[in-house]
Amino acid sequence: MITSLPDPIQPKLPDADISYFPCFINDRDATALYDQLLAETDWKEESITLFGKKYKQPRLTAWHGEEHMNYSYSGIKMVAVPFTPSLLKLRYLIEDLTKESYNSVLLNLYRHGNDSNGWHSDDEAELGKDPVIASLSLGAVRKFKLKHKFDTTIHYDISLDHGSLLLMKGKTQHFWKHQIPKSKKVDQARINLTFRRIIP
Repeated sequence: MITSLPDPIQPKLPDADISYFPCFINDRDATALYDQLLAETDWKEESITLFGKKYKQPRLTAWHGEEHMNYSYSGIKMVAVPFTPSLLKLRYLIEDLTKESYNSVLLNLYRHGNDSNGWHSDDEAELGKDPVIASLSLGAVRKFKLKHKFDTTIHYDISLDHGSLLLMKGKTQHFWKHQIPKSKKVDQARINLTFRRIIP
């Protein structure tokens, strides 16, 4: 499934430890995996709470993990569904590459360019002091935007390709926010899997 990987792209950003592997999974296998996950995942449209009001998230999600590895954000409590065989295989492949361990994964389905994810950091208490986030992209290419929390002049954009893997670790979530903005140029769907480790 994994092609022969060149060295990752590692942007020289202050207070960040980011590695990007554009071709983590070859194109044929990435397409097959996209089709499988699209069909087998129990996608849900959750509501988030912002400033005391509830809004439908502009994307569909699913949460898988080991027993009791539940996750909460923006007023949503996600109860872990066991890993499927395909998710377990991906987990082990990513653990082998990154030399990190993961016990859960959040799947996001961006149905079209109007689906998005606003500015945020993955810094919930369940993720521990220095969260490691391994993000696999399948389907439509979407722009991933980063901005420094304390110096607004520092920002960085990455186009997340089909079959690519983005790894964020160290102090990144303390100092940076990220988002997937809406795009009128995108009319195809994208599946994103963010593997992470919940601290019980």
